[in-house]
Amino acid sequence: MDLTHMDKKGRPKMVDVGDKMDTERMAVAKGTIEMSLDTILRIKEGHIAKGDVLSVAQTAGIMAAKNTSYTIPMCHNIFISGIEMDFRIDIENQAIYIEACAKTIGKTGIEMESLNAVSVAALTIYDMCKAVDKNMIITDIRLVKKEGGKSGTYIREEEKDR
Repeated sequence: MDLTHMDKKGRPKMVDVGDKMDTERMAVAKGTIEMSLDTILRIKEGHIAKGDVLSVAQTAGIMAAKNTSYTIPMCHNIFISGIEMDFRIDIENQAIYIEACAKTIGKTGIEMESLNAVSVAALTIYDMCKAVDKNMIITDIRLVKKEGGKSGTYIREEEKDR
């Protein structure tokens, strides 16, 4: 398999998608941020000095998705028809689970936008809570599903049973 982002001389290039058909595309990414029990309870109860952590993280994730092509060099600037963010607080496991679902109609996929949304949402949670918990761990950021395009549907193996 050839590397699509390299030219014949081995230098970086942006893939030309001009001849591809527009198709509906969707991608779901997930990630986790682990933290102390005190931190997760402060988030849940709204006792973080910087404000409503999950609302700010949601806004940051959406903004990150919209600006993905500015931070990932070979990523196309694409029209995003929608993006949804979801956060699930798990007190027992001292974690917040983050999910982003982005959609587009276009010539190239939207996986990077979903992954970027999850990454920046997790970083935002870290930033807003670092004064009370520097031991937080951002982990397991991954693509779990994509639809559309030439390669069709992909569902991460451990997600097929859910």
